Amino acid sequence: MTPQLWAQVLAEFAGTAILMLFGNGAVANSELAKTKGHGSGWLDIAMGYGIGVMVPVAMFGTVSGAQINPAMTIGQAVYGMLPWGNACLFIIAQLLGAFVGQLLVWTMYKPHYDETTDPAAIFGTFSTTDAFDNKFNYFLNELVGTFVLVFGALLALSLEWGKHNPMGAAIVVGFIVWGLVTSLGGATGPALNPARDLMPRLLHQLLPIEHKGSSRWDEAWIPVVAPIIGGIAGVFAAQYFIGFGF
Repeated sequence: MTPQLWAQVLAEFAGTAILMLFGNGAVANSELAKTKGHGSGWLDIAMGYGIGVMVPVAMFGTVSGAQINPAMTIGQAVYGMLPWGNACLFIIAQLLGAFVGQLLVWTMYKPHYDETTDPAAIFGTFSTTDAFDNKFNYFLNELVGTFVLVFGALLALSLEWGKHNPMGAAIVVGFIVWGLVTSLGGATGPALNPARDLMPRLLHQLLPIEHKGSSRWDEAWIPVVAPIIGGIAGVFAAQYFIGFGF
């Protein structure tokens, strides 16, 4: 592995860990018992995820593209924007970053996990599920949300204004996530990112949390498969617009 590729892989690992720390950290702050932010609500959670994406894009956008999302990485690889060998390394880094980021959230909020008796509140700090327990709705929301995220993020980062103002593009990407969580997040969570759901779900299964309940593995494929399909479609749509040379 060249030093440049190694730096890119580390950027994907660190960026995804930061996403989890900010995003699921905001959920834990709102949902767990006896936190100072208990009950702070959905807008605080949406802000956590928006900033949790904006910060890594600002930090690592010029290093690896700060994809921090296997759906974005696979979409780019499918259309030849990223070599598959690099994509596989990025995805591994993203999965490990999500695992470490979620582990840090649990570690820092452990006293509050110990005091929380609501399994749904605990699970929500790890992974997503449909509010009406409807798998079709779950799939549709994750697919459409990820499409909008990938489409919007690629345009922001790839068009001329974004190339000349990467910090401005990072802010726009953060607002896309913030807006998506605010507008579509009430239905599923949302994940919009296979790593953001799969690895925390694995930790939910493994960690010794007394009142955690089920890890809901019967639906775990949805926030993996739906975002990948949405990501591939989002890259295709972005490439179409970029092809006009705006």
